[in-house]
Amino acid sequence: MKHLPKHLQPRWRYLAVAIETWPDADLDRRSFQREAWYAAQNLLGDTGSAETDMTVVRFDHDDGLGHAIVRVRRGHTDQARAALACIDGVDGDPLGLRVSGTSGTVRACEEKYIRGPAKPPEQRHVVFDNRNRRAVARDGRVDVHTDGGFVGATDLDI
Repeated sequence: MKHLPKHLQPRWRYLAVAIETWPDADLDRRSFQREAWYAAQNLLGDTGSAETDMTVVRFDHDDGLGHAIVRVRRGHTDQARAALACIDGVDGDPLGLRVSGTSGTVRACEEKYIRGPAKPPEQRHVVFDNRNRRAVARDGRVDVHTDGGFVGATDLDI
């Protein structure tokens, strides 16, 4: 079977997505891909999600921070950004997403928008709610482990 001529081949854009979760969340590429497809289908419908054709090309998540590169068809980046904004959790773990930028190649997307490995989080013991508790600190934000899960705080709250 012959390949399509270059002028008939699909054109792609790549979205760099920053991911932030609680430190104990366990995300993988497959579950993130599934949520992206569901969000696109719920927001754009069957035909809109098929035209957008969102695919997670690269995925990395560790200790509550991560990034992904999502491939979409050229001309449908706004719809893909809107669909990604609808994702509020994966497998019951809440998460925050931010589209850092758009690029024409995976390599340019990595070089421009995905910085090297993030600084590892710092484990601390803090006093919160008049009790000594475990906490994970990163970039001035502190996630305090309580009986009901994690609570977000800042250095000034502790």
